[in-house]
Amino acid sequence: MSVRQSLLAILDQGACYGYQLRAEFDRRTGSTWPLNVGQIYNTLDRLERDGLVRRGEADELGHVYWHITEPGRTEVRTWLDEPVARTAGTRDPLAIKLAVAATLPGVDAADLVRRQREVSARILEELRASHLLDAATDDAEDFARSLVREAVVFQAEAELRWLDHLAGLLAQHPTPAMGLSLSTQTPKRGRPVTASVA
Repeated sequence: MSVRQSLLAILDQGACYGYQLRAEFDRRTGSTWPLNVGQIYNTLDRLERDGLVRRGEADELGHVYWHITEPGRTEVRTWLDEPVARTAGTRDPLAIKLAVAATLPGVDAADLVRRQREVSARILEELRASHLLDAATDDAEDFARSLVREAVVFQAEAELRWLDHLAGLLAQHPTPAMGLSLSTQTPKRGRPVTASVA
């Protein structure tokens, strides 16, 4: 999620103050990823530093309105024009936990997967139940909210499929054979060599 570009895109519609930006972001994402006001102002400060927005004068209520600059508009257009490429190196806390657990002697990784699947299945059912009303709407806010919520549901479904796949893989490998003891090799100093993805 790019808070930076999202805020710029909202400012491209017109000048806003911090709390207003937060409310607009929430309207457009269904409050799925709530932002705190500190995060908004830190982002605005960085955008100003980078010449993408400028700070206006405070109004009679003390609201400081932020205005997008031409370079900011260019960044918004670039962001909207470029497809999102999900990188293979994205850290997934669940994948890391289960990968490490599967290599630890004495840990029943299959049980961890089973318990995780129960929780993930319950979350998916809650997501499905709470999003039934968003299926068809002509309201722009409801439509935007449903786009985000549907993405969350699809990700939860994918997580369940992955957990089922992992359970099948673990059933094929006896747990003791998969355990790794600590390496006796001294690690080399410096950055590790990264594998290139073809």
